[in-house]
This record gives sequence, structure tokens and C-alpha cells, in this order.
Amino acid sequence: MRSKTSRVVPLPGQESVWDYPRPPRVEPSRERIRIYLGGELILDTTDSIRVLETSHPPVYYLPRSAFMPGALEPAPGSSFCEFKGSARYLTVRGGSTVAEKAAWFYPDPVAGYEELADRVAVYPGRMDCCEVDGERVRPQAGGFYGGWITDRVVGPFKGEPGTMGW
Repeated sequence: MRSKTSRVVPLPGQESVWDYPRPPRVEPSRERIRIYLGGELILDTTDSIRVLETSHPPVYYLPRSAFMPGALEPAPGSSFCEFKGSARYLTVRGGSTVAEKAAWFYPDPVAGYEELADRVAVYPGRMDCCEVDGERVRPQAGGFYGGWITDRVVGPFKGEPGTMGW
């Protein structure tokens, strides 16, 4: 586990990813989420679920129905999360841009994560832009991780150099 001496101390209004639990917590959010791809707005919603896990920035799960028609299509591949179960991937389309396997979902999430059913998470680094309440999201480092970094959360974050053993 990460040494507490390297933990960034959150300021008022911030939260530390080192205070997030393991196994992850699921919590509803009313923040306004916008996603742009190919120069088009493909999602605008205030209905999201944040998944909060030790050392990771939040991952936002968004209603599949909130995406613009045609923005999501099945993609090959799957992965497994020890907490949430088996995930499937989606290709995301916006304008003339196609982002292969840039989103994922849990078709049958395990007990404790049922709220994720019919919701989709996207890799923010694969989109033109993702916003939380008007703030542009910075993607979590590392090709596998899908966390959304805003000024609200402080790290250090898993995925940065030297963090693979966390």
C-alpha cells in the first residue's frame, strides 16, 4: 500500500482517493456530465453513478439511454472485475470519429453493484472531451484505467509511473 507521507492532503471541497474504500463504493451523482466525440455532444445527463475505489479517481457510469442514438455499438472482447463481474466493451461513435472499445458495461453486475445495470462507462482519454459540472476531465494514466480526474479529487492515482504494485 502507498505510504501516507506521499498522500495528497485534500483541501476543503476535495476528496482523497486514499479515503475511498476497497471493495469500491457505488454512489449516485447529480453532477452534469457531458461527453463530446467527433465534435458532437453525444451525452448530456445529470443521472450518473460514481464508483469510488482506493487509489483510483472516480469512474462515472451513465445511463445507456442518455447517449445519442447510434453513439454506442457492441465491440469484441470482455474483461473481469473481482468486484463487479464480467464486463463487455462498446465502440463509441460521434461525428465522423469511431473510438473502438472506448466504453464498457456490466450486463449482469454482481450483488452490491446492481445499480450499474444499463449503465455505461467511457475512457475519458478516448473522447474529445468529458466534463463534470463544466470542468474538463483529465484521464487516469495507464491504458486499462477509466478514472475521471477533476479538481475535486486528489491522489496520487494508480496508473501513474511506479504504481503498478499498489
